[in-house]
Amino acid sequence: MAHRVRHYPSQLSGGQQQRVAVARALVGDPLILMADEPTGNLDSRNGEAVMELLRDLHRNGRRSAWLRRRALLAFRRAHHSIV
Repeated sequence: MAHRVRHYPSQLSGGQQQRVAVARALVGDPLILMADEPTGNLDSRNGEAVMELLRDLHRNGRRSAWLRRRALLAFRRAHHSIV
């Protein structure tokens, strides 16, 4: 994404916008991260990278992540699921 640093949001793809949104949410070091469809516009590689990042944050105890995602894949990897 470094090559897009001077671009406006409208000049980014949906997936790029979503990755920027995740990064911006993490910069403030929140206690709780609320994510609604955090991988919805991402390809499988970037989607897996975001899910791995959220898992790592949880494992390290630095943040809690609340996810809402329809895909069964997210439920399989979730530490806790509330339906």
